[in-house]
Amino acid sequence: MTEQAQNTTHFGFQTVAEEEKAGMVHGVFTRVASRYDLMNDLMSAGIHRVWKDAMMDWLAPQPHQRLLDVAGGTGDISFRFLGRAPGATAVVCDMTESMLVEGRKRAEAESMGQSLDWVVGDGMALPFEDNSFDVVTNAFGTRNITRIEDSLREGYRVLKPGGRMMTLEFSQMPNPMLQWAYDRYSFNVIPVMGQIVANDRDSYQYLVESIRKFPDQDTLAQMFRDAGFGQVKYRNLSMGIAALHSGWKL
Repeated sequence: MTEQAQNTTHFGFQTVAEEEKAGMVHGVFTRVASRYDLMNDLMSAGIHRVWKDAMMDWLAPQPHQRLLDVAGGTGDISFRFLGRAPGATAVVCDMTESMLVEGRKRAEAESMGQSLDWVVGDGMALPFEDNSFDVVTNAFGTRNITRIEDSLREGYRVLKPGGRMMTLEFSQMPNPMLQWAYDRYSFNVIPVMGQIVANDRDSYQYLVESIRKFPDQDTLAQMFRDAGFGQVKYRNLSMGIAALHSGWKL
């Protein structure tokens, strides 16, 4: 691998310096924060809620567990986790403060306030001690992290022995014709929707492109193993439009 390849990454279909990507991603989510939840519902016709519920079903939260939700944004995963696990606590960690601000405005944040913390932090350098959490999650944030390998290693580091990490992310459909049809929708509809609803076409163009650049299911599973996780498995959702990946710190 050349030095140039080591020092560059992708921002959608653009090639950018690694040190620039985090700032660019931060800009995207700062701009879309106020419309983020609404756009998720519109882009997926509400199916993202079904996927997040499926994540909780497989995760099976237990009472008194401590959750770290990396790239947790406006709190969707933490709210679901706390709703299923009496006595549990959760930390929503995101590098974009504007997203956390929007999350704190939600009704769930007030009702669950005693069990919930909001922390600005980088998924590649988590501001938490080793062996601190029972569960680590990342829903639709992994593809925005500059070095996915680093984020997985950090997830492994902060997990307690016997803890579990699970990601929910857009993925690749195994059927080429279905993937073609989904791509047509993604590239032709979502940026236009972003312009109309959020007055921001470019940010949603990036989000669509980032999905196509993200590793496929088997590649991400191997990245979990390389980070130290055992019993790595994945499940496709909606024929592979999204996928759940699970690994344990054994």
